[in-house]
Amino acid sequence: MSTNTNTAPDIKAKHRAMWALGDYPSIAADVIAALGPALVEACGIGAGDRVLDVAAGSGNASIPAARLGATVVASDLTPELLDSGRQQAESLGLTLDWREADAEALPFTNDEFDAVISCVGVMFAPHHQESADELVRVLRPGGTLGLINWTPEGFIGQMFATMKPYAPPPPPGAQPPPLWGSEEHVRALLGDRVSEVVARRERLTVDCFDTAEQFRDFFKACYGPTIAVYRSIADEPDRVRALDRELAELGRRHDRGAGTMEWEYLLLTAVKK
Repeated sequence: MSTNTNTAPDIKAKHRAMWALGDYPSIAADVIAALGPALVEACGIGAGDRVLDVAAGSGNASIPAARLGATVVASDLTPELLDSGRQQAESLGLTLDWREADAEALPFTNDEFDAVISCVGVMFAPHHQESADELVRVLRPGGTLGLINWTPEGFIGQMFATMKPYAPPPPPGAQPPPLWGSEEHVRALLGDRVSEVVARRERLTVDCFDTAEQFRDFFKACYGPTIAVYRSIADEPDRVRALDRELAELGRRHDRGAGTMEWEYLLLTAVKK
């Protein structure tokens, strides 16, 4: 956790509460399930590897890694998400270490893991450099770092841009999450501590919403950041209606036909020097 600002504890408490809103595990399981296995495969994770999943949520990448025989620690700031992941893992007969932890102050030793991964997770920690420093610190030399993050230009990045005028101003020092979807930004964060950087933009096909309004209403009910924005304008019905319109329009612009959308993300892997 950042120690250079008096607002840091408040930021973390708000983030923890925000991600406990709604039903993020449904999004992880029903909408973006393919991302976790894609990240695990890109990192070459296999049996016996010691893996840390940072901002793991309900285990979108942790559980696929454990299925391959890796020893997995799934860490997240929000205990409700960890509880959901733990229940899912137990139903599959898998054993993981579910650990409440702050991505900006990980409770692990230097060089502890063979692979450190994060699937649309660490991007939401407010202080990007601190998070990046922690990802590298706990990874052993020669180990693999793997990240999937939504791009600023892609659907989710544009959804955050749509919601921004309706949201309260971010705390001082907090950086926009979609910056993690910029290869240049991530390379700058990691610096010369890594090599063999491979970054490519990929697209997730999403076909579980029949209409743009269905997408909007699902996210209003299930996605913590969207719920938080709507709560902040709940007493302003004109603004609520305006945001309703803009989110539906966003969905329509990205509809490729028959309710199918493609959500762009950055897949980046690197090796610690």
